[in-house]
Amino acid sequence: MNILVIHGPNLHFLGKRKPEIYGTQTLAEINSAIKDEADRLGIAIRTFQSNSEGGIIDILTENAEWADALVINPAAYTHTSIAILDALKSVNIPTVEVHISKVDKREDFRQTSYIRSIAVDTVSGKGLQGYLIAIDILNKG
Repeated sequence: MNILVIHGPNLHFLGKRKPEIYGTQTLAEINSAIKDEADRLGIAIRTFQSNSEGGIIDILTENAEWADALVINPAAYTHTSIAILDALKSVNIPTVEVHISKVDKREDFRQTSYIRSIAVDTVSGKGLQGYLIAIDILNKG
């Protein structure tokens, strides 16, 4: 199985940005844990981070033939990007949406997720473990 992991805008600031909400782990540490879990399960993994909507769409479409499944933390684009939603619909890859924080306990605008409408599942508020849970969900099919 090949799993693509996409991290959205500002996630390169993990470990520095609002640790009381997002924790102290860096994106590099999260990616390392993801790769370790993938190795343990015998899964091929690719991880990317982009701050731009177009960059996320490009990563998704460039890897669509390779990927059997997708883990995406669209970050702020969760609540705003119909373009990412349309790209996900176009590639038709089983997708799990991940959020490090408990978005359902935050600001009202964070309650809307365009991605959730096509995701097979959403994992929220589990920090780094959310990515590993998402990989497990996709691996079990």
